[in-house]
Amino acid sequence: MSIELVKKVTETEKNAQESKSAAVLDAKKTVAEAERAGQEILQKAREKAESEAKIFLTEAEEKAAKNQQDILDEAARACDVLRADAEKRLAAAAELIVGRVVNA
Repeated sequence: MSIELVKKVTETEKNAQESKSAAVLDAKKTVAEAERAGQEILQKAREKAESEAKIFLTEAEEKAAKNQQDILDEAARACDVLRADAEKRLAAAAELIVGRVVNA
């Protein structure tokens, strides 16, 4: 009976070792799957952030271009006003110059 007891203890130890090995293997698989899932989530977050950054940059560039065009349009209007004012005074300036040259 003691041989049977030794066999039973040996078999129990073997079963325990197999269970422990299986548990370690399962734990390693779980950790690997969690790491892989974490990397996927991280990659998706990076892609989303890059996409949002591109959208923000595009919107900022469009807004800057519109502001630039508004400034250019305003400057052109101011130049037109100055040009028109100068054209109104051109005849009088020419007469003044001619008068001074003739009287000199």
